[in-house]
Amino acid sequence: MDYRELFKESNKEVEERFLLTKERIEEIAAGEKNGMNEKIQNYFKKTAQLLKKCAEDFVCISSDAWKSRSFEQLKSENALFYQDILPQNYGHSFANPAFAVQELGEEFGRILSFLYTELRSERAFVFEQNLEKITILNELFLEIYCMFEEGDVTYKQIKDTIYWFLYDYADDWAGYRVRELVDPALDFATSIIMDSDLLDLTYLYSYGDYISEVEIETAKFLNSLTEEEISQIAETFTEGYRRGFELKGVDVSKKDTVNIRYPIGFERVIRAAIRQFADMGLKPVIYREALNTLNKRQNLRIGYISTDPNPQYGYDHRFDNAIYLDKRMIDRKLSCMRKAYEEYEQEAAGFAGPACFEVFGEEPFEPVNKPESYHLSERQQILSTEYSSLSNELLNEFINQEERSFTIIAYPVPSIGENFPEIFEEIRKVNTLDNEVYKKIQQNMIDVLDQSEAVHIMGRGRNMTNLTVALCDLKDASKETKFENCLADVNIPVGEVFTSPKLKGTNGLLHVTEVYLNGLYYKDLKITFKDGMIEEYSCANFPDEEDGQKFIKENLLYNRETLPIGECAIGTNTTAYVMAEKYGIMSKLPILIAEKMGPHIAIGDTCYSYCEDVRVYNPDGKEIVAKENECSVLRKEDPKKAYFNCHTDITIPYEELSRITAVTVRVVESEVMHDLAEERVEIPILLDGRFVLEGTLKLNEAFEG
Repeated sequence: MDYRELFKESNKEVEERFLLTKERIEEIAAGEKNGMNEKIQNYFKKTAQLLKKCAEDFVCISSDAWKSRSFEQLKSENALFYQDILPQNYGHSFANPAFAVQELGEEFGRILSFLYTELRSERAFVFEQNLEKITILNELFLEIYCMFEEGDVTYKQIKDTIYWFLYDYADDWAGYRVRELVDPALDFATSIIMDSDLLDLTYLYSYGDYISEVEIETAKFLNSLTEEEISQIAETFTEGYRRGFELKGVDVSKKDTVNIRYPIGFERVIRAAIRQFADMGLKPVIYREALNTLNKRQNLRIGYISTDPNPQYGYDHRFDNAIYLDKRMIDRKLSCMRKAYEEYEQEAAGFAGPACFEVFGEEPFEPVNKPESYHLSERQQILSTEYSSLSNELLNEFINQEERSFTIIAYPVPSIGENFPEIFEEIRKVNTLDNEVYKKIQQNMIDVLDQSEAVHIMGRGRNMTNLTVALCDLKDASKETKFENCLADVNIPVGEVFTSPKLKGTNGLLHVTEVYLNGLYYKDLKITFKDGMIEEYSCANFPDEEDGQKFIKENLLYNRETLPIGECAIGTNTTAYVMAEKYGIMSKLPILIAEKMGPHIAIGDTCYSYCEDVRVYNPDGKEIVAKENECSVLRKEDPKKAYFNCHTDITIPYEELSRITAVTVRVVESEVMHDLAEERVEIPILLDGRFVLEGTLKLNEAFEG
């Protein structure tokens, strides 16, 4: 079905309203005279011109005139729409809250910057041909314009207008997002992938997203590969997904859909993956990253994406929900989401989980904190965490976590540097390393760890890590194990053993000299644990220590006061590590690969959150029993205290490690007094960045080259 057919009826219903808004917006864009402040009038004129362009493009696309445009014409048009938020122009854009406050004043600057940002989302609906969403956004703009035109408008009046707009149309945003998650009939992106001539790069401009040289060069590079090479890349991705179900003992053939998340430019690989998923009986569900404020989660980008035209732009608006976030709005969102889940209950039951194709190589982003940006109040921070818990409970009510799985894989993009083709090939090799080799090596490590009570990690040089992680107890060591032997299935590439630690007895300092987490740079990140809970934290990103603590609380703790340790792992992929050192790309690697290149600690939920009762086994047949901690054990009596709905891995690179040891405490008899005493015994696994445990020495071969 042509995606335009999906909205044919609703478009017809709002056509008259759209034309009325279009006519009025054209008048404002022309610069009609009124009694407004000159700078305010300039803001509305600039915004109206943006909306006018969206209306013109909607008509152009609906008539298929768009298809007659050349690659260069489309490239120029794309650059024109996004030019004002690019870093070189952002200083004079109303999307920038600092500039908006400077031009429009303290009272109106921030909220009108939010409005401008929200209205920019129209471009997506232009390309999806969703006239209803375009129309209601136009009407919001005109309602606020009229308030200024009439004079004596206040901040509260604008805020109330935005609040009730979002409240009234919550079904169209929050409810519709649920449908996007599970309904394969919303096939806008799928149609582009499957029906386009991918050799003709004009297809890149069919999404409406920002298209940089990265997307263009990526697509060109993939077009240079053979069908066999493309199929192999896709098969590593899809086979990992299938094996995830196999390991959980779930029959994937009983599922209907897979959510594919990918970067624009990789359509050739994703087309092959869609065909391979079809062989499993799965249809693709593909949605773009959230653009509406009700659906955004800070500055995280989840869905199909393109190169971020300006990460600072998203960071500046990460807490715009401070305008409207209250208990009533949360209840309204949840009500709309529940209604949508009930309407698409059958589709939700058939949802198999996400398959995420990620990329890396972009320039690292160091954010600037701006006082002009919105920030959540203490009460709103609490409400935000409550909403996160309640929305996840709702999702789990309709999508059984025990019957779904996932997979993640990552490849570089051309912005990684001139060695892009060589790095791409190296990553392809890393993603297809021999599971059998690692299975044996990692099992040797697990055999020692299963006899231990804790893992002790110490840094060296500038790294001050000194952390003891407590391990769970085994009832029957012949049948049970504490660590998962992680191969290249759901979490590609191969190379780690991991466990859910005990909280009580987990104490000490985790320190990383520099790390990128969720796209943000942290310098000298320090986290202190006391009985498994974060007690203190700091970083050196800002001159003021309090600014650093606030940065961590917002972006790692997600505005919580504390989080538990959720995972302790030892990465074994020395091949990936040496490759990263060779090409100088260590700081550009995603956590997906970086976590396999040294020990890592995760804060938040365990790796088994919501699936603790699913029985999972290692290749040796032993059941993995370390799947919960003192928080998640509360899941049946109080889910709000059990889950935190976040999981962030923090890796210490090999060169910053003094040692990793398996700690046991044994009772010995004193030679002199002949009384019994406890003796702490540490069995070295890694010393000075090299593996020393018997049965793991092969991992050092990568370093020798």
